[in-house]
Amino acid sequence: MITTFLIAHTWLTTVALVALVVLGTPLAAWLATRPRAAYVLAAVAALPIAVLTLWPTDRDLPVGCAQEWSVPTLGRVELVANVVLFVAPVLFLAVALRRPVLAVLVGSTASFGIEALQAFVTALGRSCSTNDWLSNTIGSVLGGVLAAVALAVSRRAAGSRPASDPHVREPLAR
Repeated sequence: MITTFLIAHTWLTTVALVALVVLGTPLAAWLATRPRAAYVLAAVAALPIAVLTLWPTDRDLPVGCAQEWSVPTLGRVELVANVVLFVAPVLFLAVALRRPVLAVLVGSTASFGIEALQAFVTALGRSCSTNDWLSNTIGSVLGGVLAAVALAVSRRAAGSRPASDPHVREPLAR
């Protein structure tokens, strides 16, 4: 259903990806001093992952996982959608934790776990694909890179802010 919609509107995944890159870093820099809000946004951004990957369908699939290794390109809508799906949750988690690499590992591991569930819990009617894991991991890496930039921007801004602002939590120095 979602794939059919995306194929009919191929521009959507590209727009979403560009929006995440352009708007994600300034939003994450603002969130760098608000870790609770970043955790909440990470959880909210992860909800579509759970719904789109674990909601049962009426398909009957065998146990197994398709082994494909295609790099997402803008013309491959479903693969780009898998990239987009993981950018925001990893971005927000990385800012909340102040550890982009750890957040990338969490995103990639979560994707691996989802694919394993899809491979072995055939009642879900979901297909496992190494392409999905690869695309999700690329999205996780992009989210981690954006978070690293946002945290650097936040640290730089903290250096130019008066120290007497009691409402702002300073980012941890590295």
